[in-house]
Amino acid sequence: MRKREINFGVIGCGLMGREFASAAARWCHLLDLDVEPRIVAVCDTNPAMLDWFAQNLPGIRTTSDYAQLLDAADVEAIYCAVPHHLHAQLYTDIIRAGKHLLGEKPFGIDRAANTAIMEAIRVQPHVLVRCSSEFPFFPGAYRIGQWIREGRFGRIIEVEAGFWHSSDLDPSKPINWKRQIAFNGKYGSMGDLGMHVLHVPLRASWQITRVRALLSKIMVERPDANGRMVPCETWDNAILACDAASSDGQSFPMVLSTKRIAPGHSNSWFISISGTALSARFSTQQPKQLAWLPYTPGAEQAWHVMDMPYQSAYKTITGNIFEFGLSDAILQMWAAFCDELVNGPQMHQPFNCATPEEAAATHALFTAALESQRTGQTIEL
Repeated sequence: MRKREINFGVIGCGLMGREFASAAARWCHLLDLDVEPRIVAVCDTNPAMLDWFAQNLPGIRTTSDYAQLLDAADVEAIYCAVPHHLHAQLYTDIIRAGKHLLGEKPFGIDRAANTAIMEAIRVQPHVLVRCSSEFPFFPGAYRIGQWIREGRFGRIIEVEAGFWHSSDLDPSKPINWKRQIAFNGKYGSMGDLGMHVLHVPLRASWQITRVRALLSKIMVERPDANGRMVPCETWDNAILACDAASSDGQSFPMVLSTKRIAPGHSNSWFISISGTALSARFSTQQPKQLAWLPYTPGAEQAWHVMDMPYQSAYKTITGNIFEFGLSDAILQMWAAFCDELVNGPQMHQPFNCATPEEAAATHALFTAALESQRTGQTIEL
C-alpha cells in the first residue's frame, strides 16, 4: 500500500513531544492504514530540549523560533504541546498560517483565550484542528464508545468519569508551571486533566446544564528551584456534580472529577455509565478489564467481567492475547488524527480526536465551576 505522508513540525519538545516522535517511529506497528506522519522540524525555546530529537531523528531541523515552522513550505501540520498561557498566541498563529493542528488541552488558559482560538478556526475552516486526548482509545473505553454510538444503554441513569493521579501528594515535590495561575490558569486541575474526562461524555452528546463544584487546594505551598517555599496557586482537586441531558432530552446526574492528589492512583482514567438497558465501567487501573451489565426487564442482574483482548481502533501487528498500554493509546490517537486529515468523513473508523467545539464546551463548564466555587451556588450553563 502506498501511504500518503504528512510532514509534521513539533512545537514544544517536552514529554508529549517526545511521545509523538516515538509514536511516529512506531508507525510500522499499524496495519492497513494509508497515511503516515513524518516529523521534519521541531521547535523549543530551551535548546537542551532539542537534543533528544537531534539524537534520535537524524536530519531533523531544530529551531527556537516557531515562526520558522509556520513559514516552512514542507510543514503541513503541527503538534503543539506548550503551557496553557501560550495556547492563544501559538494556536492562532498556527491556524492562520494554514497548518493543521493537534494541540494540547485545554485550548487556551481561559475562556477568552479559547474564544480567540475558535475565531481563528472559523476564519480557516479548511484547517483540521483537534485536541489531544488518548484514553478513549484503550480497548475497553473504545468498546464503551461503540455501545454509546449504538444506543445500547437505554435511558441513562447516571454517569461518573474522572482522571486521578497522586504524584502531588509528596509535599517536597518542587513547584512547576501547573501550580501557577500565570501559566496554568485559574482552572487548576480541571484545565490540565478535564478534556480527558469529558471527551467521551461530550462525544455522546450529553449536554451539561448545571454544575455545583467542590474545588480543593490541598498543598498550599511547595519548594521552588532554590528550596524556598512558594505559594501553590491552583486547585489540586475538583469534583463537579452536574445535571446533564441526553440528546432526547432526558436528564440525569453526572459526576466528573479531576485530581492531582488521589492517594495510590497513577494516571487513573475511568468512566462508569448506568443505564436502564446496559451499564458499563472501565478504568485504566485495570486496563485489560471491562465490566458490563446487560438488563432485560424481569431478568436477573449480573455483571460480566472480561479481560479485553488487544482490539484497537486501528489494526496492529500485536496479537489479541497481549496487553494494551498508554503508548498504544497515543499511537491510536495519532492514527485517528492522520486518518481524518487525509480521509475526512471516510476515515477508517468512526471515533475521531477531540474537537475544538468539545474543548470550548469544557471552558464553559470550567468557567461555571469557578463561579460555583466562589459563590457556593449551583450555576446554570
